[in-house]
Amino acid sequence: MNDYVKRLRRLDACAVSDALDKLGLEGAVSGLAQYSGNASIAGKVMTFRMVAQAEAAPPSGAPRHLGTTAIELAESGDVLVAEQRTGLEAACWGGILTLGAKLKGLAGVIAEGLVRDIDEAITYEFPIFARGVTARTARGRIAEAETGGTIHVGQIRVRAGDYVVADRSGVVFVSAAKVAEVLEVAETIFLREAAMAKALLNGDHIIDVMGASYEHMLHSSSGKNAKVKE
Repeated sequence: MNDYVKRLRRLDACAVSDALDKLGLEGAVSGLAQYSGNASIAGKVMTFRMVAQAEAAPPSGAPRHLGTTAIELAESGDVLVAEQRTGLEAACWGGILTLGAKLKGLAGVIAEGLVRDIDEAITYEFPIFARGVTARTARGRIAEAETGGTIHVGQIRVRAGDYVVADRSGVVFVSAAKVAEVLEVAETIFLREAAMAKALLNGDHIIDVMGASYEHMLHSSSGKNAKVKE
């Protein structure tokens, strides 16, 4: 596990999202529910993307089920991120894949699409975040088009090697090029909010604790908060 992942795992999605806001970057994605696993996840990203079966290139060599190449290429502690925007109702992740990812030591799965076999994932205590669930198989409907490339989750462009933190508040991606800068800001925000919570527990008034300094905490040094896409 690299140092960036260790530091991300001490934070939450909100602190990292706030850091992106302060730096004028995008990366937060809403609407991805956590369907299994009770813990938040953070790690380096391995991507894979699906297309409709009719659009898939003929396989070279022995057929491979979607997601299996990503599991093999990922390192222990990585997070698999899938894009399934074909418009077809079909799961891009299922129970056997969950077991394989669990045994590989992966941190979890994030799917821009539907998943299935959630009861199995709950039994394995394996975290899965997705747009929804379905019982409908991928077989005969969708196929993997690419592993380790650039995909989109929500409106965010995500590359293999980027970083992500996900919990029940949301999913937040950080580009590999910006992770050191984002972590430094996120850690400052996290510690500051911890100090605010301690002040409340010590009897300080909430109006004083959440005063002007908190309201302006995310303002950039230039006084602007315009976002740029990563």
